[in-house]
Amino acid sequence: MKHCESSDPVNVTLGVMGGKWKPLLLWLLTDKPLRFSKLEELMPGITQKMLTQQLRDLESHKLITRKVYPVVPPKVEYFISAYGLTLSPVLEAMAKWGETHRKLNTLVE
Repeated sequence: MKHCESSDPVNVTLGVMGGKWKPLLLWLLTDKPLRFSKLEELMPGITQKMLTQQLRDLESHKLITRKVYPVVPPKVEYFISAYGLTLSPVLEAMAKWGETHRKLNTLVE
């Protein structure tokens, strides 16, 4: 029988990229770098404070990088890192499962 402990691999993964917003942020950044305002626009319901917190957390785990351009006004872009791209199979599996689930729920209604 499996026991869930904090060192369990699934718990470790959820601790790094789990929650409501982090997987979506990683998914959005997979295709191209985005600015804070664009991320905010693409994620209705997220507050500036929460977006900032989630980006900082992902950056602290080295899943994304933040690039500040030396221009006025300041320009900042967020990129998925090479390490963050190692989560692509997980994100793609989540997207595929979500698509299947959405289709099944559409058929049920």
